[in-house]
Amino acid sequence: PGAGAAPGAAGTGTAAVGGGGAGAAMTAVPPGDAEARPYPARLYGELDPQLSNWMWLVKWFLVIPHVFVLVFLWIAFAVSTIVAWFAILFTGRYPASIFEFNVGVLRWSWRVAFYAYSALGTDRYPPFTLASADYPAELEVDYPQRLSRGLVLVKSWLLAIPHLAIVAAFTGGGWTWRTPSNNNPNVYITDDYVVYGYPDDWARPNAGLSLLGLLVLVAAVILLFTGRYRRALFALILGINRWSYRVIVYTSLMRDEYPPFRLDQGGTDPAAARRYEAVAPPGP
Repeated sequence: PGAGAAPGAAGTGTAAVGGGGAGAAMTAVPPGDAEARPYPARLYGELDPQLSNWMWLVKWFLVIPHVFVLVFLWIAFAVSTIVAWFAILFTGRYPASIFEFNVGVLRWSWRVAFYAYSALGTDRYPPFTLASADYPAELEVDYPQRLSRGLVLVKSWLLAIPHLAIVAAFTGGGWTWRTPSNNNPNVYITDDYVVYGYPDDWARPNAGLSLLGLLVLVAAVILLFTGRYRRALFALILGINRWSYRVIVYTSLMRDEYPPFRLDQGGTDPAAARRYEAVAPPGP
């Protein structure tokens, strides 16, 4: 299957909504209904009902082989995205082979993230493949036939700023702000210590827990003591991941459609599930 094929294990996004019965006809949602129309990048995750209480404690070690491979894959991803940028600028098309590779890198990354500390949704070890696989986490991106040559100049760094700020709030660790002291311009005072530096050194990253990391940690502690993963917590965690991956797809030039400001929660992408609605057949 291609990059836009529906997943097998994680459930499809084209299932009927409602209970039309065996004789119900499947009708597409009207194209003008923006809220019902799914985003062309869809993320799925199926929660494992038999999660181990303790395995999440050692997954940091178990994913090391995947992390090693992904480092090189993401370097290739960055290079191929630059090549795609020039291709879109001059031809208006995203090279299909590069698109398949980049979607594969995102798919692989999402499987590892779902297994490890972005969701902890399964104990099944992720496969070492860029292709679709029988795994409870999947990512689909529809291939665009044409892309705007003008948007490619601004969407990654300018148009995406609102989404990048939100995703940073979801997944970032925060910042420590430095303010110059009155007596010495080279002395900077933070909340809990004094730093000696240069006047333009006004902020630095902080190694705190992100909102996503905190939610996953709460889920892990509950799992450790009760053996259960709270469904509502899982749905929220998947929603944050879904938002983040849509933004990655947009900023890596794969689609021109602007990502929705919408926290679609749940394992099956709710927007994809609204692609069709069951309609009762007319008459007997």
